[in-house]
Amino acid sequence: MEVLKLIGVLIVILGFALKRDTIATVVVAGLVTGLVAGMTPMEILEVLGNSFITQRTATLFVLTLPVIGICERYGLKEKAVDFIGGIKGATTGKILSIYQAIRAAAAAFSVRLGGHPQFVRPLINPMAQAATEAKYGAVDEKTVDMIKGASAASENFGNFFAQNVFMGASGTLLIVSTLVEQGYAEVTALNIAMWSIPVAVISVLLGIVKNHLLDRKLAVTLGGKKEA
Repeated sequence: MEVLKLIGVLIVILGFALKRDTIATVVVAGLVTGLVAGMTPMEILEVLGNSFITQRTATLFVLTLPVIGICERYGLKEKAVDFIGGIKGATTGKILSIYQAIRAAAAAFSVRLGGHPQFVRPLINPMAQAATEAKYGAVDEKTVDMIKGASAASENFGNFFAQNVFMGASGTLLIVSTLVEQGYAEVTALNIAMWSIPVAVISVLLGIVKNHLLDRKLAVTLGGKKEA
């Protein structure tokens, strides 16, 4: 009988294999598992409700995705491109450097700004590409991929190297707990945060240099083509 309690796993596998609705599959699997385990319908609903409340942050993240999709459908990318096209002196490197600095500052205060699906794909990458196209005209697929990679890197560098500046960040607390377990009891979250500040600043400065080199590379590869 204990094996029957794993029937939920089988339902999930079958649901995904048959390409059924993901949410419906998971809910049905949970209901069936609860009934097989001897739970009443009210107990099952209570467990589902508690799980939703405790995981509401992840749920809110998922809810942002369709909102971004709707915005993209109704011209979010186009508006971003038009905005950058109207700014004189805007370059791909400058846009990415500004975004990385803002992203790092937000991460340092544990402000959940940005992210690849919410910011980079619909806004930052189109703006970076628009800056290049406004200056050099249409670009090839290789250049587009290079700008995409640079946009993603700005997000990763800005978030990763600055998040431990916030003392309450999960990464900071994990570092402290690990060091304490290894016998370094004098280490505190404040120590980790203080030493993370120069790391965050250096990462932003290196990002600015990297993006400046990107602008120079684009000027060399695309400037000659435009003149030709």
